[in-house]
Amino acid sequence: MAKRIVFPCYGDSDVLEYLDFNVNKPNEHEVVVENKAIGINYIDTYIRSGLYPVKALPSGIGTEGAGIISDIGSKVTDFKIGERVAYAQAPLGAYSQYHIVNKDLLAKLPDAVTFEQAAASMLKGLTVYYLLTQTYALKKDEIFLFHAAAGGVGSIACQWSKIIGAKMIATAGSDEKIAIAKHNGAWQGINYNTENVVERVLTLTKQQKVNVVYDSIGKDMWLRSLDCLKRRGLMVSFGNSSGPVTDVNLAILNQKGSLYVTRPSLGSYITNKVELDIAANQFFNYVATGAIKITIREQQKFALKDAALAHKMIQSRKTIGSCLLIP
Repeated sequence: MAKRIVFPCYGDSDVLEYLDFNVNKPNEHEVVVENKAIGINYIDTYIRSGLYPVKALPSGIGTEGAGIISDIGSKVTDFKIGERVAYAQAPLGAYSQYHIVNKDLLAKLPDAVTFEQAAASMLKGLTVYYLLTQTYALKKDEIFLFHAAAGGVGSIACQWSKIIGAKMIATAGSDEKIAIAKHNGAWQGINYNTENVVERVLTLTKQQKVNVVYDSIGKDMWLRSLDCLKRRGLMVSFGNSSGPVTDVNLAILNQKGSLYVTRPSLGSYITNKVELDIAANQFFNYVATGAIKITIREQQKFALKDAALAHKMIQSRKTIGSCLLIP
């Protein structure tokens, strides 16, 4: 029997259960991936808690992993058994020893990229790809603000912005995390627990503010982020680690300079195999060449059965970079 994680009801991390299951045969356009490493993402905690409801309970959890194809459907011709692959947008259920994935959601994994690197970074890397190149296309020498810059997405964003040549003002909740963000390529850093974010942005930009703010924190950073934007600047809200932004008074956007706000998601930017291959190839090429380094702390690797503990660790905001489950 294979093992997987499911949750029978919404709640805190203790609702996650480690259960036996039988691996089904794939449909004609699907493959079975034997996971070697599984990505843990903050969105997984939203799904488990019910902030992002699932279609039915009980439910599997997780959408990201990397491994070896162990079985293929009858009409799969572009992949073969034994091939190394990674995925980031699979149906819920990646917290498992085996996961069935449609072939159009798979990316081939270069030999120079390990399973752990891919599972720890693919979703985050694709997220950074669309944030920095499509939601708002950063330019060389452009100053911008990025919150939670020492997290999994933030760590990659620091490095990607350095490749572009843009100047990231990175925020984080400790001096240690600020140091990590600057090591990864951030231009300047702000400890949002001890410094005034708006005043520091004004100082760093010589009172000019920034064209774009990227925010995955949500409620606690909403108004401060708006105050950092230039006239007609763009607020990119892509996460809710402090809670969702609710009851927004649209008049505030007018009062603060006719601002724009977007709430993007990966599923709106990568919608087919062509878009996936373009994004994944660019990201994995950066990883393979060392332009983007993926570091996973040993204390942030968890056995599959310890998924609940991993969720507690992520929500404590004490992690740096990515976390993994190892089947």
